[in-house]
Amino acid sequence: MIDYPRHNKYGWRRWVPSWKLVTGLCLGFFGTLMAAATIAYAMVDVPDPNKTAKAQNNVYYWEDGTQMAATGGEINRQIVGIEQIPEAMQNAVISAENKTFKTDSGIDPMGIGRALFNMAKGGQTQGGSTITQQYVKNAALGDQSQTLSRKVKELFISIRVGTDVDKPEIMAGYLNTSYYGRGAYGIQAAARTYYGKNAKELKPDQCAFLASLLKGATYFDPAGAEDIDPAATPAANKARATERMNWILDEMVKDNHLSAAERARYTELPKIEPPKKDAQLGGQVGYLVALAKSNFLNSNEKGIEADDLARGGYEIHTTFEKDKVKKLEAAVKKVRDDNIKPDKRPKTDTFVQFGGASVEPKTGKIVAIYGGENATKHFTNNADQTGAQVGSTFKPFVLAAAMRDGVLDPVQGEALRHKIDPDKSVYNGKNKLKIKNYDGTVWKNEKREEWLQRNDGDESYKNINLREAMIHSANSPFVQLGMDVGIPKVREAAMDAGLLESSLSKSNVPSFSIGISDPSAIRMAGSYATFAANGEQMDPFSVNKVDYEGRTVYEHDDKLEQAFPSAVASNVTDVLRDVVDDPEGTGKNARLPGREVAGKTGTTDGNKSAWFVGYTPQLSTAIDMYRLDDNEKSGKKREFLEMYGTGGQDKIHGASFPSEIWQSYMSEALNGKPKLTFPEPEPLDAEAYWGGGASSPPPSPSNTPSSSPSSTPSGTPSGSPSGSPDPSQSCNPLKDWTCTTTGGGNGGTPGGTGDGGPSGDPSTSPSSSPATNGNNGNGGLFGGPSG
Repeated sequence: MIDYPRHNKYGWRRWVPSWKLVTGLCLGFFGTLMAAATIAYAMVDVPDPNKTAKAQNNVYYWEDGTQMAATGGEINRQIVGIEQIPEAMQNAVISAENKTFKTDSGIDPMGIGRALFNMAKGGQTQGGSTITQQYVKNAALGDQSQTLSRKVKELFISIRVGTDVDKPEIMAGYLNTSYYGRGAYGIQAAARTYYGKNAKELKPDQCAFLASLLKGATYFDPAGAEDIDPAATPAANKARATERMNWILDEMVKDNHLSAAERARYTELPKIEPPKKDAQLGGQVGYLVALAKSNFLNSNEKGIEADDLARGGYEIHTTFEKDKVKKLEAAVKKVRDDNIKPDKRPKTDTFVQFGGASVEPKTGKIVAIYGGENATKHFTNNADQTGAQVGSTFKPFVLAAAMRDGVLDPVQGEALRHKIDPDKSVYNGKNKLKIKNYDGTVWKNEKREEWLQRNDGDESYKNINLREAMIHSANSPFVQLGMDVGIPKVREAAMDAGLLESSLSKSNVPSFSIGISDPSAIRMAGSYATFAANGEQMDPFSVNKVDYEGRTVYEHDDKLEQAFPSAVASNVTDVLRDVVDDPEGTGKNARLPGREVAGKTGTTDGNKSAWFVGYTPQLSTAIDMYRLDDNEKSGKKREFLEMYGTGGQDKIHGASFPSEIWQSYMSEALNGKPKLTFPEPEPLDAEAYWGGGASSPPPSPSNTPSSSPSSTPSGTPSGSPSGSPDPSQSCNPLKDWTCTTTGGGNGGTPGGTGDGGPSGDPSTSPSSSPATNGNNGNGGLFGGPSG
C-alpha cells in the first residue's frame, strides 16, 4: 500500500517519494491535526466567572518553620451583570486594550504566534492580547504559569468562547474576573475599594482610572506599592496613573465613546480612598510580610508577579527569627516609652520615628527588622529606605576605599595611587578646613565658593591619623580623604560593600564622604556585615524558599563575592572596634561586656537623623532615628525635622538613643551565643602619608625624645602603632612611619550628649567662603604644597 522504497526505481530515484506518497502524507497529517483540534475544541468548557478564584491563603513562616501569618484567604469579589457595569467602563477597556473587540473573533493569531516564538527562544511570553483571551486567562486557567501547554489550552478555550459566548457576556466576565489591586477582584469590588460606591455609579474618569489598574496595580495605585518595588512610590504611581487615565480618555474620544466636551471635564485623578489594612498584619508582622513579598517578587526567575501572588496558594518560608524580632521591638519600645513624650514636648517629640535591621554576616539572612510602631497605622517600613541620611556611618566606606584603592598622586593623578594605612596616614583635622582637590587646587562649587569643612561642635584636631579621626568622628580628615581617593571610588566601595546605587547621592561633592546618601537600615546592616565577614559580601535577603501546590517554585541562591581583601576588611573592623572600645570613642555606649564589637555613630546636617551601625562576628545591626512630618496628608512634600531638644536632649547623636537601642537589642539577641573574636588586622602595603595640609615633622639631629606623652591613647591595640608622638620627638618621617605630628588628642573632646556620652558626629553642612588665592596645602610626603 505504501510504495517506499519505490520497487520499480533504481539508484537515488528509488529513495525519492512519489507525489502520491507526499500528497497522502500531507493529507493524513492535516487530517490528524484537524481531528485533534476538533476533539480539543469539544473537550474544553466555557469558563464560569462564579467558579474562577479559589479562596487560598498565602502562608508566611518564621525561620523555625512555625506559621507567622496567613493572608489573602478571602477573595474580595462580587459578580455583577453587564447591566450594572457602566458603558464608560466597557468603552474604557475597549479603547485601552482591544479596539476591535466588538467585531473580532476573540483571538489574535499574531499575538499567539509571538508568544509561542518567544517560548521557543526561551524568552518571556506575552499575555492574551484580546479581551476574550484575557478573560480566558483570568477565569479558566487557575495555573497562571506561562507554558506551552497552557498557551495551547488558552487558544482552544478562546476560540470556543469567541464562537459560543456573546460579546456582552465576555465583557462582563472579563471585568468581573480581573484583578485591580488591594485584593479586589472584579469591577464591583474595585469600585467599592477605591471609591466606596457601586460599579454602576462610576463616572468616566473613575472608569478610566480603574482601566489603568488592569495594566498592573503595583505601578498605578496612587497609594504606592514600595513593599513590592521601591520604584512604586505614591508620587510615581500617581503620575503614571494620571498619565494613563488621560490617555485612555483621549482614546475614548478618538473612538467616539466620549464627547470632547465631557472629556474636558476630567483632567485630575479622581479622589481615591486610602487602602485598608488587614488587622492580622498589625505590629511588626505587616512589615515582615511586605518585606518577604517584595524579596520574593523581585528575586524569582519564573515570572511570578504580584497578581499571581494575590491569588494565593503560596507558602513563603522567611529568614525572620521570632525571638529577635520581639527583642528588637522591645528595645525600641523601651527607649521610646522612657524618653519620647509628644504630650509634654509637642514641638520636639512629635513625628519621631525609629527603624532597624539585623543581618547575619556569613549568610546575608535578615533575621529581624523594626519597621515602625504598627504596620496597620504607620504604613512606611522604617527598616527600608526612608530618605534619612546616614551621616558619619558612611565614613568606613571612605576608609575602605582609601586602603583598597589608595589616594591619587597629586602630580601623576590616576597613573599613581598611594595605599592608605589608618595609623600611618595623618590628615589635617582642623575645623573649617579648606577642602581641596587631590592635586592641591581649591575645590569650588557651582557658585565658585570654597568649601570650609566643619567638625561637630566646631572642634579642631589639627593633625590626626585616620584611626583617631574615626574614633572622634572628625569630619575634616574624611572629607579631604574622600577627595584624595576620588568620590567615584568611594561610591564604588560603598556599592561593593552592599549599598544600592539608587540610594547613593549622585553628586561628587566633598560632603558625599560624610553621609549625605540615604540607604536603608537593611542595607547599612548588610554592608557593615561585609566587614564583619572579612570582606565577603552577601546581599541581605528575607526568603529562603517558596512552595506552591507541593512544589518548590523559588529557592534562595547564595551569591558570595569578595568585595574587599581581607587585609582591608580586617583593618576597617579594627578601627571600628576602637570607636567602641576607646574611652573617648563616640560608640562607647554600644559596648557589650565580654564581646568584641565594631561600630560607628552618625548624625546628619541639622540634626535631622541619627544612626548607630555596628556588628559582632555573628550579627550586624543598624538603628536609625529621625523626625518626618505628615505633610503628605495635606498633599505637601514630607520634610525631615530637626531633633534639637527631642527626648529632652540638647541634640540627638548616634551615640545616644540609637546606640542605646543597639546595645539593648544586641545584648539580648546574643545572650547565650558564643563569644567570637574578629580576625587580627593584617598588615597593609602602605607607607606614611600626610594629607589635607597636615605637615610632616622636619628631621632633627636630636635623639632626645620628649617627656610629654600623647594626650590621647589608642583604644584597642592593633598590629600597628596608633596615635601620634609628641612633635618634639626626633625622627625622619621618610624612614620612620611612626613619626607624625601632634595627634588627635590635642584636638579636644567632642561635646557630650545628654547622658554624658561623646557626640563625635558631624554636621554635614560646609562653611563656604568667597574664592581666594589662599593655599592651605593638601600634599605631604608624595608631593604638592604642605601646610
